[in-house]
Amino acid sequence: VQLQASGGGLVQAGGSLRLSCAASGRTFRGYVMGWFRQAPGKEREFVAAISWSGGMTYYGDSVKGRFTISRDNAKNTLYLQMNSLNPEDTAVYYCACRMGAGAIWSVPSYDYWGQGTLVTVSS
Repeated sequence: VQLQASGGGLVQAGGSLRLSCAASGRTFRGYVMGWFRQAPGKEREFVAAISWSGGMTYYGDSVKGRFTISRDNAKNTLYLQMNSLNPEDTAVYYCACRMGAGAIWSVPSYDYWGQGTLVTVSS
């Protein structure tokens, strides 16, 4: 599976961005997909995950109520709608695919990773 994240950029505090992650190589239809982020000098942090059907979603505490994860299995694409952004959301955002088991919020549980897209929120 190859994952290509896009949609990052510079936005003012309070603004919105929508990230996309296109999968190729094989279908990701049956797998949990997630978004993580990593700010400079910090560890990679769980942002959100979604079940294979899209029926279950999970969020990190810092983004609950502001971010929405979704997927379009027909298009092999994962999304992250980010609203009410603040400077603490500044990070490189990575999409990832979990093909096995393991905690849904844990970095080692994911088998494939995109290259990351930078989100910068100015105050």
